[in-house]
Amino acid sequence: MKEWIPMPRREEDKKLPHILYSCYSQKSSEGEQFIAEHVFGYCISGGSEVYLGEKSYLFKEGDFRFFKKNQLSRYTKYPPPGGEYRSISIIMDQDTLRSLSGELQLSVDYPYAGEGGLLLQPNPLFKNYFESLTPYLNATHDISPSLTNIKVKEAIMILLETNPVLKDILFDFSEPGKIDLEAYMNEHYKFNVHLDRFAYLTGRSLATFKRDFEKIFHLSPSRWLQQRRLKEAHYLIKEKGKRPSDVYLEVGFEDLSHFSFAFKKSFGVAPSSVLPA
Repeated sequence: MKEWIPMPRREEDKKLPHILYSCYSQKSSEGEQFIAEHVFGYCISGGSEVYLGEKSYLFKEGDFRFFKKNQLSRYTKYPPPGGEYRSISIIMDQDTLRSLSGELQLSVDYPYAGEGGLLLQPNPLFKNYFESLTPYLNATHDISPSLTNIKVKEAIMILLETNPVLKDILFDFSEPGKIDLEAYMNEHYKFNVHLDRFAYLTGRSLATFKRDFEKIFHLSPSRWLQQRRLKEAHYLIKEKGKRPSDVYLEVGFEDLSHFSFAFKKSFGVAPSSVLPA
């Protein structure tokens, strides 16, 4: 049994496996991750809800999906009644894509400006491809690097054949460009990631990110993130009636006790005290 690697740090991104089998049973699994590479996935059983920023994507059994690289995501995976959530993900690394780009003489025509997640229309090529991976799902050892490389290339070729528009995503090797920092942070503040990740995704060095951030928000990033998360938590508890134990992870805290301490320090009362009567 294998599971998606949670939220890697940037120095670990290159160690991501290329083919990943996920299996969860009994209850849904919730978490967040940095999508470091393009991902082509298939939901074998169960369903999932994936959040990219504030946008939600629902995927059910039998769905084929594509996520572009360099995105923060939050997910919930739902096993079917009495069964398991199962999925396969093909992670398309930049070295393989660069190699194919040169081999096929393909490059970007126009920068892609669409959504970060796509539900792909079913195609016999997709079904046959993922069925070819079935013998390896319950293997006691990892798929060999040579076979993995062949299967990843096959996935890329199938995507190009069935969805030519993906060429402008797959073969775009540029780093994230400098974007609107205020808008990005207001949309992604709930993600519990290091500041260097936020800096990278907004097209800045860490020093420039901190400097630009304080010019816009008049607070340090760490201080602003805590205040913004606590404000949202207060709203969710008082106005929506959510329990503190259900809120702290949702708004970006790692630990319930730390969340409770910070909440009381900020609002003068424990989180449970603001629950509606």
